[in-house]
Amino acid sequence: IASRDSLLADNAGLARRILELSQVSQQFLALKKENERLRELLGSQARISAEVLIAELVGVVPTANTHQVIIDKGAEAGVEVGQAVIDAEGLFGQIVEVNQYTSRVLLITDVSHAVPVQVNRNGLRSIAGGTGRLDELVLENVPVTADIREGDLLESSGLGGRFPVGYPVGHVSSLIIEPTSPYAIVSVRPLAQLDRSRHVLIVFVADTREETDAEPDAAGVARPAEQGR
Repeated sequence: IASRDSLLADNAGLARRILELSQVSQQFLALKKENERLRELLGSQARISAEVLIAELVGVVPTANTHQVIIDKGAEAGVEVGQAVIDAEGLFGQIVEVNQYTSRVLLITDVSHAVPVQVNRNGLRSIAGGTGRLDELVLENVPVTADIREGDLLESSGLGGRFPVGYPVGHVSSLIIEPTSPYAIVSVRPLAQLDRSRHVLIVFVADTREETDAEPDAAGVARPAEQGR
């Protein structure tokens, strides 16, 4: 009987130990993935010349039909409204509200957001607007005669003064030409991992601190007064 009680106690202790080790293992895997993401993010930092600040997502704004997140850096860290935010893959969004220790980021796919872009292949300029879908942007008022193709890489053009030039935005995923329309329907798949990235980079450049001739819309996002195609 004594041996049986002892075995039961040992088994219970081993079961607890297995659960503890399982928890440690899960945390290890999570930390490993986080470390990999940070390495990718630092890799993107090495490819840009501006000063940057690493921030972590701490919340999602629960407002319907909006794409906004909260990050853990604010005024205390020098963050300002209008600064560009990127992840390891491409343009993520921009700062639209700053508190002491947190900031609110509007994603590039929000319906109120627009970013001036250019085709990497030939420099053709356009405006990429949000659609409310995390996997799609649209180019506004692209003439059917424009030299643009599926697979073209779009990057920020720097026009309007909000986003520095040269940040990858997305690839052209489809191009539809309607016989009766003077404009093509151009869809773009964003490069940034908008629904997955946990860590982002806040970009500090002189352009974010200067006044521009852009007109802010209701959400505080600068839409250039002229699209300048």
